[in-house]
Amino acid sequence: MSNVDWQGKHVTVAGLGVSGIPAARVLHGLGAVVTVVNDGEDERSRAQAAELEAQGIAVRLGDGDTLPTSTELVVTAPGWKPGKPLFAAAAEAGVPVWGDVELAWRLRGQDGREPAPWLAVTGTNGKTTTVRMLASILEAAGLRTAAVGNIGVSLLDAVLGDEPYDVLAVELSSYQLHWAPSLRAHSAAVLNLAPDHLDWHGSMEAYAADKGRIYEGNRVACVYNAADPATEDLVREADVEEGCRAIGFTLGTPGPSQLGVVDGILVDRAFVQNRQKQAQELAEVADVNPPAPHNIANALAAAALARAYGVEPAAVRDGLRNFRPDPHRIEHVADVGGVAYVDDSKATNTHAAEASLAAYDSIVWIAGGLAKGATFDELVTGCAKRLRGVVLMGADRALIREALARHAPEVPVVDLDRTDTGAMSEAVREAAGLARPGDTVLMAPACASMDMFVNYNKRGEAFADAVRARAAESA
Repeated sequence: MSNVDWQGKHVTVAGLGVSGIPAARVLHGLGAVVTVVNDGEDERSRAQAAELEAQGIAVRLGDGDTLPTSTELVVTAPGWKPGKPLFAAAAEAGVPVWGDVELAWRLRGQDGREPAPWLAVTGTNGKTTTVRMLASILEAAGLRTAAVGNIGVSLLDAVLGDEPYDVLAVELSSYQLHWAPSLRAHSAAVLNLAPDHLDWHGSMEAYAADKGRIYEGNRVACVYNAADPATEDLVREADVEEGCRAIGFTLGTPGPSQLGVVDGILVDRAFVQNRQKQAQELAEVADVNPPAPHNIANALAAAALARAYGVEPAAVRDGLRNFRPDPHRIEHVADVGGVAYVDDSKATNTHAAEASLAAYDSIVWIAGGLAKGATFDELVTGCAKRLRGVVLMGADRALIREALARHAPEVPVVDLDRTDTGAMSEAVREAAGLARPGDTVLMAPACASMDMFVNYNKRGEAFADAVRARAAESA
């Protein structure tokens, strides 16, 4: 169906939302007969349905499990679980199921233009930062590009819009990859693998397999994390085009076919003429903002993908210098009384929190929220020596408190028995009481935010507001 005549094709779009509504409109515009099905029915979905119906698109609210008669293709929102009855019915009827990424991939070049290659990134943590770094590097090289996919510009807009791109920097989640069977990137990276979204995938093996789909059919480079053997295993298992290379990145001295760090310099021993004996300087560690270890790893992965596309070293340096991280990602908020306050509200799982905690020597840690089935023993064991104290908040804080009692019993712990949004001001106040000059008060919750806040952004804003209020009091 890659070059299908959409006129009169019966397509069911599963889910109203950020991917479903654009997909429905695009398909309708191509001449397909579109029916949108949605699980819920509320005021917002009724308003969305009315808009679509006014355009001639049928909508069924509260009926997300029934496959409409005559359906020839299902296009699903990425978050819909594979076990839903709708997909079982589609499989029984021999109807293919695509995600919005798959749809975008299949629609490339429909306007007669040469499709822009995709440089794709996935991983448990660091995807957005790495893709935005990559886009910054590509822009510094003078290329027309955009950060797209699970970030920024939608892929459908990117492949069908009026502006032609030279190359796209594409962030892909495990959900999106699950529903994108024919995706074939120019080059791709898996940054890391840690347990996450297991309730959706069913197992760590299934989660890893969906992440590994990003390597299928790669033409030039499969970029992996040398410190995370599971990512290299995915490269070994991938079916790639002849000549595609495995390219590692490491925070240490790189071997041949790797990028790494030598004496504070990011270097390339992969895309050089004699990789056995030569290394190309790309940038300084100081060019990475912020220069925390996991962010340096992100920069190396972005650089590897850019170099796979043929970008010159100077553009890597300039792109990293130009890059500014999104809010709530190890963001320095203020210094108060000799103590640094850092917002890493985006650290919504233990793997992300581990990377954040490793960036500082003496920490008062603010943590807690919704654990999503996570355990915290390994995280606490790894960071115990860095902890001056801990302030806990949120619904599942007891899980972290118990891990601290087992593995860091000497560390002072303040347990805030409240889950209202005002708890953040008290958490900052308690953290300030535990901190000493030279310490970092780090909010890296290792948990999701929805028990107390709409999302991690609102949680980070609450932390920053509380810190700034404290700074104003101390002025």
